[in-house]
Amino acid sequence: ILIISSPLHTKLGNMIFLMDLQMMILDVIYFILRNSVRIVMRPRTKPIDGELVLITGAGGGLGRLFAQEFTKQGAEVVLWDINSSSNEQTAKLVREMGGKASTYTVDVTNKEDVYRNADLVRKDLGRDVTILVNNAGVVAGERMLDCPDEMVERTMKVNCHALFWTVKAFLPQMKAQDHGHIVTIASVLGLFSTACDYCASKFAAVGFHESLAHELLAEQVEGVKTTLVCPYIVDTGMFEGCKIRYVLHLNACISFVSQNNIVGCSRFIIFSTTSVPSPFRHFKLTGANSPIAVHSLFL
Repeated sequence: ILIISSPLHTKLGNMIFLMDLQMMILDVIYFILRNSVRIVMRPRTKPIDGELVLITGAGGGLGRLFAQEFTKQGAEVVLWDINSSSNEQTAKLVREMGGKASTYTVDVTNKEDVYRNADLVRKDLGRDVTILVNNAGVVAGERMLDCPDEMVERTMKVNCHALFWTVKAFLPQMKAQDHGHIVTIASVLGLFSTACDYCASKFAAVGFHESLAHELLAEQVEGVKTTLVCPYIVDTGMFEGCKIRYVLHLNACISFVSQNNIVGCSRFIIFSTTSVPSPFRHFKLTGANSPIAVHSLFL
């Protein structure tokens, strides 16, 4: 094949490049201006009282606090976890607050188990899940060559593959009712690499969420919202022993987010309507001063 490069082709290529560059600059300016305006003029919010919220990994520290925060705002929670004992402890805390909680022992890496329990939830409660919080996650915390193959597989299945099974189980009903919200709890480590297996799985979670948001946008599904949350390292025991590299000189100003601060962080969870994600819309939760409450579901 003979490829002939002419001045016309070169000029056309340069024009396309300049147009792409111009669009990127306009996008950057748009997101900066929009988010600056939102600091002063907050978008309208809607209550979540009466919503049915399903939380995966509800037996863990972050999932438990999510359950409590949603309960405070009047939502009914469905708690999924592979550990029935810790899941029941979360349910007990919710009920002590006067909330409603239903518990299910589910292995989110097993699609048949996910689909079966999704049908069971609809049968038991007589209605569909309206908010799905994909919170379940694991980490091996080993270097690639030191990490056993089964741990790598487990990390990818829980942190990535499970997202497909839960969304496929509940999204059809949300689309049919044109009402719902899908929240993906990823990680800031899904944006910046450090731990091979965990970062790879969270990179995949970010990619999954962005693809889902694009798909809903293309289908013009306006009633189903999406939110991607990328927290910093959270002190729930999951990252025990993890340290910030001192060569970054950040140890004086960055520390683990404590469980007390997670309550504030969890209020910064559901944000904006379904739209095209961009790097400017990835959130890093930084502490109890996070301003948006869990009930602040933006229209």
